[in-house]
Amino acid sequence: MSAPTDRKFLGRLSLPERRYLTDALRTETVGGVLLLLAAVTALVWANSPLADGYETVQDFHLGPAALGLDLSIQHWAADGLLAIFFFVAGIELKRELVAGELRDPRAAALPVVAALCGMIAPALVYALVNAVGDGSMDGWAVPTATDIAFALAVLAVIGTSLPSALRAFLLTLAVVDDLFAILIIAVFFTSDLNFAALGGAFAGLVLFWVLLRKGVRGWYVYVPLALVIWGLMYNSGVHATIAGVAMGLMLRCTTREGEEHSPGEHIEHLVRPLSAGLAVPLFALFSAGVSVSGGAIHDVFTQPVTLGVVLGLVVGKTVGIFGGTWLAARFTRAELNPDLAWPDVFAVASLAGIGFTVSLLIGELAFAGDDVLTDEVKASVLIGSLIAAVCASVLLKLRVRKYQALCADEERDEDQDGIPDIYEEDDPEYHLRMAEIYERKAAEHRQRAQVAGASRDGTARPA
Repeated sequence: MSAPTDRKFLGRLSLPERRYLTDALRTETVGGVLLLLAAVTALVWANSPLADGYETVQDFHLGPAALGLDLSIQHWAADGLLAIFFFVAGIELKRELVAGELRDPRAAALPVVAALCGMIAPALVYALVNAVGDGSMDGWAVPTATDIAFALAVLAVIGTSLPSALRAFLLTLAVVDDLFAILIIAVFFTSDLNFAALGGAFAGLVLFWVLLRKGVRGWYVYVPLALVIWGLMYNSGVHATIAGVAMGLMLRCTTREGEEHSPGEHIEHLVRPLSAGLAVPLFALFSAGVSVSGGAIHDVFTQPVTLGVVLGLVVGKTVGIFGGTWLAARFTRAELNPDLAWPDVFAVASLAGIGFTVSLLIGELAFAGDDVLTDEVKASVLIGSLIAAVCASVLLKLRVRKYQALCADEERDEDQDGIPDIYEEDDPEYHLRMAEIYERKAAEHRQRAQVAGASRDGTARPA
């Protein structure tokens, strides 16, 4: 079986890449639905008569104070549970760089440029709105993030399945987006460095790397070490989620002789359900509970900070990703897959305007100490993401029949060998198998024709 030679923009993925994508996005879709349910639960809880209970749970502190880890539940969710999410993001990024779409600079150019423009444009929209409205520039990074799990949950809810090329483009966008979000958090939200703790965290990461290179195995070695590294990173003043990213990037994501999956892929397969199904939904549960009264919604559209976030997500993301992709394709002379069209890219760009998990985290970091403004920014993230989801749903539904036909072609496996037929078009053995299948069907229909003819003749004689 030969590998596909189609390297057009949004062209067919290789079979291993498609299988990896399908497995990863299946977990993320389930996690996205749980994330959506957690967000709705938080909103209902925070706007119900039990709202005081929600705040009490959020602010409940636990953890060893002697280690500087006497944190609130909300703090544990943002700094602790999201470290798992960023650990998976680190593995994804490493895999994309060494074995995925980002390993080839020519193939990587378009999604990287699209992701960069999709972060720069929302920041510029936010800055413009706040410059005109005399607002705070502190939240410029809030609308720059895309939430792949929430985007997939929207697809699941509206019943639209994207062709694998569009799903891969969306995932690659989210991976690059996560990389730059990590850099933003590390550079712009680090203060009051504790160099002793930072040095300890660095030493722990070096030990983590050495153990990996020596081939040491066992969760009982790595999990306690990871917790120590996380704790030191938290106390260093650098956001603790950076520890998760660093450890994820250290894992080997290439296979060696005799290996079906790399260690990175194996660990990602084990940890991703924990991240998507538990860590991120719990973060949403304790972070998304904000007031959504009529006055609060009015404030979102009248204050420059919150309006900048909404427009950044809805307008900035869409224009940035679509514009960056179109310009990159034009200057690199990349040809768009003839099965798709530029409106498909625009629809995916609008879907990327759903910025939930990382946007909420950056909002908390950007306006730490101002609880009122933090809640208003969270409300703007929720409203902006909802508007982006509605717009994307409408655009995707306009092309749903085309997507269904493309997905059916990708899934068809008439010879039932476990490999989609579209990947075997250049394999002589596949065509021989199909010839046998059709010959058996032809023989069966000839036999049925004879039986039907004999039955009809037999019925006709008595008459």
